[in-house]
Amino acid sequence: MPTATPLSALPIRRLTMNDLMSCADLSEDRGWAREERRWGLLLTAGTGYGIDDPEGRGLAAVCVITSYGSAYSTSHRSYGYGSYGSPSGSSYGSRSGSETSRLGAHGAPGDRGLATIGMMLVAGRHARQGLGRRMMTHVLHEAGDTPLILNATEYGLPLYQQLGFTSIGVTETVLGHFKTPEPVPSRARVMTRPATADDLSAIVRLDTEIFGVDRTHLIVRLPAFADHLRVAEDSSGLIGYAAAWPTPAADVIGPLIARDTGTAKALVSSLTAGIADSCRRLRIVIDIRHEELLAWVKDHGLEPTTRTTTMVHGIPDQPGDWTWRFAPLNLATG
Repeated sequence: MPTATPLSALPIRRLTMNDLMSCADLSEDRGWAREERRWGLLLTAGTGYGIDDPEGRGLAAVCVITSYGSAYSTSHRSYGYGSYGSPSGSSYGSRSGSETSRLGAHGAPGDRGLATIGMMLVAGRHARQGLGRRMMTHVLHEAGDTPLILNATEYGLPLYQQLGFTSIGVTETVLGHFKTPEPVPSRARVMTRPATADDLSAIVRLDTEIFGVDRTHLIVRLPAFADHLRVAEDSSGLIGYAAAWPTPAADVIGPLIARDTGTAKALVSSLTAGIADSCRRLRIVIDIRHEELLAWVKDHGLEPTTRTTTMVHGIPDQPGDWTWRFAPLNLATG
């Protein structure tokens, strides 16, 4: 009888879109929502790694790293722009699993870019056997000297601390049936409208300034990924943007980028007004430093569910301007 391969000897391989359903299965195995839409985005905008189950039961472990700025190799910038700014060739764009062997920086000297780590999952049947540490060690090696950021659950926090990550903040997920706010007086109203293809370049410029790193390959996928994409503006130009996208359990608002809390509220209100099914719940992940927005959404029906710890590796803090960053696209992309 053949001897089973020990978990420590199983190879780590690059994931492709062919692995999407197995990734969703693994999410479900760990009690997370399947969210195939999100997995589709992550596997095309990011780089997935996986360990195949030795018994042929899908994936034993997965992790996704999404690179920005100079860490996003110039060899990945080969896509063209389709309708509404989405990368051509796929709903989310396309990217082969063999375009690059490493995730190190390829930009100007001293510019190391940034990468986010997310969806670090190990199948329940293989938990507490070292697969998570092995996967994270592999990802750290692949990243080289690229600064890293992730959002840790309470269960993953000890491992990340042991691997040299430091805590810089906390996010809180709120969920519930959003109650429509009272109308704002016209003199105080922030102007919002649906984004168009002509807005994409301005959105990318604002996003780059606020995040301190170029995330073009992610932002241009938003029109195809999200059901609603809106911008806020005044006489000076763009002062915020936000997207809403569906999951099986709730509609999600993210990213939410805004000049101030009033602008963030206006974008949330306009997005919820555009979501046809008012019976569905709304989910937002909010940086807890934005106390006023958190209090406002709780006053309007959303309740706290979970918290995650934002951590960095290789840098003292996240670049850019946190005061504009109210909510990420999702925790895996930052």
